[in-house]
Amino acid sequence: MDPTTDNAGTTGDQGRARASLEALRAEISKAVVGQDPAVTGLVVALLCRGHVLLEGVPGVAKTLLVRALASALELDTKRVQFTPDLMPGDITGSLVYDARTAEFSFQPGPVFTNLLLADEINRTPPKTQSSLLEAMEERQVTVDGTPRPLPDPFLVAATQNPVEYEGTYPLPEAQLDRFLLKLTIPLPSRQDEIDVLTRHAEGFNPRDLHAAGVRPVAGPADLEAARAAVARTAISPEITAYVVDICRATRESPSLTLGVSPRGATALLATSRAWAWLTGRDYVIPDDVKALALPTLRHRVQLRPEAEMEGVTADSVINAILAHVPVPR
Repeated sequence: MDPTTDNAGTTGDQGRARASLEALRAEISKAVVGQDPAVTGLVVALLCRGHVLLEGVPGVAKTLLVRALASALELDTKRVQFTPDLMPGDITGSLVYDARTAEFSFQPGPVFTNLLLADEINRTPPKTQSSLLEAMEERQVTVDGTPRPLPDPFLVAATQNPVEYEGTYPLPEAQLDRFLLKLTIPLPSRQDEIDVLTRHAEGFNPRDLHAAGVRPVAGPADLEAARAAVARTAISPEITAYVVDICRATRESPSLTLGVSPRGATALLATSRAWAWLTGRDYVIPDDVKALALPTLRHRVQLRPEAEMEGVTADSVINAILAHVPVPR
């Protein structure tokens, strides 16, 4: 083995990339208290070139979390507040007539960025929601028949509130499936909430992250090195079969009308791989699959109405499947 290679099988550059991505937690914790699982999910999405749906009640720092991530990364970021009157061109950009040249020129929309914060995405109609589909899947925007590539890296972090239904438009299954992860942001514990109030009493301003001391600790080069290392993380045939068995079990569950598609199985394999690398291994184990199963699969299944009335949740169904499917040795 090369002397510059660490125990996880990565080069010195890749080891530094892992350290930089792990340092994100410390930087983001300067602004956000007690949301380590969500921070880890966002890092996993960056490594997998995926997108994230953040769900939580108002006031649990969903928007602040994404803004802190952007501040801790050397990436361009833009924010769009989704409203019922938002039009597709407001996101993707549109052709603008220039009276001086008597020609139309393309004016890029906010989607042309590295990190797009789509705030309250379920408050805009389906026509505008669908304008993100091509961007999320193909990483390009087509206007007037001309495809225009988006920057790399490109990540959509969308937020939605689970308790407000009036004036909202639930995301269709096709769009939900485009999100790599669905992260639930819980209410803070008592001690975390005390820490939040203490920070505010000491003068913390959530609108001024620079004053809070949040600084860039990773950039595109670190992401590229990390992605290369993740791509070399070994996956045994037994782990691949385990992922398939979990996803096939969702299609046979009596509590579900819609199970996980092959795209979802591919997503679970990718997120498990990224998590294995982040934890310092160059191979995937069953615990990696279990750790990422809920955020990767919960939005890709659909409950039967009678199961929902009985209090069954997507998470409880997936947990039952994880307990039932044999784990490879």
